[in-house]
Amino acid sequence: MSTAGIVQYVIVRSDLAKTWPLGALIAQACHACTAVMHVYRDDTHVKEYTADLDNMHKCVLEVKSESELAALSAKLTENSVQHKLWIEQPENYPTCLAVKPYPKDDVKNYFKKLKLLK
Repeated sequence: MSTAGIVQYVIVRSDLAKTWPLGALIAQACHACTAVMHVYRDDTHVKEYTADLDNMHKCVLEVKSESELAALSAKLTENSVQHKLWIEQPENYPTCLAVKPYPKDDVKNYFKKLKLLK
């Protein structure tokens, strides 16, 4: 089975990089990815994506603020794009989101204006 054409998008708040340690920010993305993969573990694309672990494709992008992350999550929800908005607890602080794996052509337009996380 091939994962060709299937991608998982991860969007991280870049404003947090100014005050958070790099490891803490990476942990947030890891939490979101793990959660979305668990929630949608029975999905056909998730199964295909994880059937070839050495060839998974992720795209890690950035938004500049909590409000941008919230707006993106709302847009994805409105368009039935399955994702997990990670909210750090106990602070109740939205930090990132991960989209379940999808064929790239199905979801790329939601992310085309975002830049790679730096």
